[in-house]
Amino acid sequence: MRLLKVATSNLNNWAMDFDCNLKNIKESIGRAKEAGAVIRLGPELEITGYGCEDHFLELDTVTHAWECLKDLLLGDWTDGILCSFGMPVIKGSERYNCQVLCLNRKIIMIRPKLWLANDGNYRELRWFTAWKQKDQLEDFQLPKEISVALKQKSVPFGYGFIQFLDTAVAAEICEELFTPIPPHADLALNGVEVFMNASGSHHQLRKLDYRIRAFISATHTRGGVYMYSNHQGCDGGRLYFDGCSCVVVNGDMIAQGSQFSLKDVEVVVAQVDLDAVAGFRGSISSFQEQASCKTKIPSVAVPYNLCQPFNLKMSLSSPLKINYHSPEVEIAFGPGCWLWDYLRRSGASGFLLPLSGGADSSSVAAIVGCMCQLVVKEISNGDEQVKADAIRIGHYANGEFPTDSREFAKRIFYTVFMGSENSSQETRMLAKKLADEIGSWHLDVSIDTVVSAFLSLFQTLTGKRPCYKVDGGSNVENLGLQNIQARIRMVLAFMLASLLPWVHNKPGFYLVLGSSNVDEGLRGYLTKYDCSSADINPIGSISKQDLRTFLRWAATHLGYSSLAEIEAAPPTAELEPIRSNYSQLDEVDMGMTYEELSVYGRLRKVFHCGPVTMFKNLCYRWGARLTPSEVAEKVKQFFKYYSINRHKMTVLTPSYHAESYSPDDNRFDLRQFLYNARWPYQFRKIDELVKELDGEKVPFSESGDHEKMGTTLDGGGGMGVIAAGSGNPKSGH
Repeated sequence: MRLLKVATSNLNNWAMDFDCNLKNIKESIGRAKEAGAVIRLGPELEITGYGCEDHFLELDTVTHAWECLKDLLLGDWTDGILCSFGMPVIKGSERYNCQVLCLNRKIIMIRPKLWLANDGNYRELRWFTAWKQKDQLEDFQLPKEISVALKQKSVPFGYGFIQFLDTAVAAEICEELFTPIPPHADLALNGVEVFMNASGSHHQLRKLDYRIRAFISATHTRGGVYMYSNHQGCDGGRLYFDGCSCVVVNGDMIAQGSQFSLKDVEVVVAQVDLDAVAGFRGSISSFQEQASCKTKIPSVAVPYNLCQPFNLKMSLSSPLKINYHSPEVEIAFGPGCWLWDYLRRSGASGFLLPLSGGADSSSVAAIVGCMCQLVVKEISNGDEQVKADAIRIGHYANGEFPTDSREFAKRIFYTVFMGSENSSQETRMLAKKLADEIGSWHLDVSIDTVVSAFLSLFQTLTGKRPCYKVDGGSNVENLGLQNIQARIRMVLAFMLASLLPWVHNKPGFYLVLGSSNVDEGLRGYLTKYDCSSADINPIGSISKQDLRTFLRWAATHLGYSSLAEIEAAPPTAELEPIRSNYSQLDEVDMGMTYEELSVYGRLRKVFHCGPVTMFKNLCYRWGARLTPSEVAEKVKQFFKYYSINRHKMTVLTPSYHAESYSPDDNRFDLRQFLYNARWPYQFRKIDELVKELDGEKVPFSESGDHEKMGTTLDGGGGMGVIAAGSGNPKSGH
């Protein structure tokens, strides 16, 4: 037997905070060594933090990374343990995203990333160059200060692996795992048994399954020990890195870390027998054949043993059941942990939320409540860092600290119902009830006098006073009156966030939370600079359908029973007067349902459909109940309002990223914001297709179950991959 103990980690590092990152790295190494591990893996770019973005272009960032590495190597941190550290390295005139592999106070080799993540939320090609020389390791001259300190002039640099006396180890960096021909395929044929994947992978609803399947696939047919390390937390932007560091052996998960946590450091340890890898590979004839004619990969020989012989004092890790969270739990814990990181790192003293009693703002309130519950739970579990942060933020004194989530919420969370003459008594009472359940400091404010003052000023200026549509006014008047209310609420929210702490003799300031969902952003169903404008928004990339499911779950599992009543109510903005024959409803106002918006969003973003391709696919999806002309009208209406309102995305509040079809203009969904909203060429093409198709029927019945939307019994008439996928929340990675 060749027994090997390995450790991988979730680290809550912070971009550009080198002290924080170095502290977390050292703590993870200390825990790994205490557990007896001889390999320690940390996340991608862990020394600088993954989200430095254009700071990577600054020489200071690279210099500070080397300084931190020197600190690690001059101490005893790498004594007896192979450590892989992520940092940027400049070689010649190129900057590379690298893993620096170190042992016994020396750098063994530097492995640059071969394939860079450059889609979706990622822009690595903006800052780094991909390493392209795969046939040899080059000599890299260490920076002078490092060279002198380590008494080491140069190290091997490039694509290769480390050959120890008893096993071979290699790095595979994040995106490389997901490429068509991943490095681990050839590395396995070259005898590498342990793969170390340092990653910077963000949370997205329903994404973890995709990631874990890749780890399992990497070793299921080739054998091997696959170690995965990830960041965990908000490192300074819209993304929440969701940890789940793990170890997989021959296709079986044997160790798995948490996906969501308030901890700064989590170390996952596993004990493996490398003879199980050798035996597995030896039993696969095709592996043997391909290994006999492999492309040779360069290696660095290290005369050192990592493994122990057979020893009953060292138990072996066994396969375990993979832990997946439901989307409802992901919505509670992901944004909840993200909010905690943002709160403790921003210097703020709490949050303020305009709470309308509707589904969206109530979802945000529930997430903050969940955050408070997590904080109290971690404190009771003995987490001293969470305790220290909570004492500082909640302004506890005399040895006191949070022991009750409602009491903690009262200190750090304001909720405000900003009612008008158009607000119902029901939503007012639901907002109050939910605030009481969570424990927030709740205010009930009427904005009617402020609205009236604005209208009087307008009348003085113009001699006219606008009316609602139900009272005989035009659409322009109706919209203007709604926008006044919405924007007054935004101004009042920021005023209260800055001054309420002063009123209550509290230091600091409060962050205003937004509560518009991803579908409203996509359609533009929000007022520019209304309560969708805030400091941050935990649900801005979550669909209405997912939020409603979350509310039903949270009513029971978080203990906020009023959420069940809130979820059951039809969505309404309550910006128009309620009459016996008229009540404002969101889906009526939008001219489309939230379910349809999710379908449009996936087709537009995930499947890259323009108007014509979207029309064709929706003819398959909806053809059993709609004529081509009806489908065409829906597609035209969506693109009309999407393009008219796209400018609103340029000022969208920074939102937690959770959905594959987010319209976030900052980096994820890069498109123009000035459109010809008539789409003359594209709509004309749709009209031509409608004329050709008019009267034709799709030969199958629509099903709500995307799993069954393949083909009909005779093998024809199926929706196809795109049309079926448009209704699948798991579409897109």
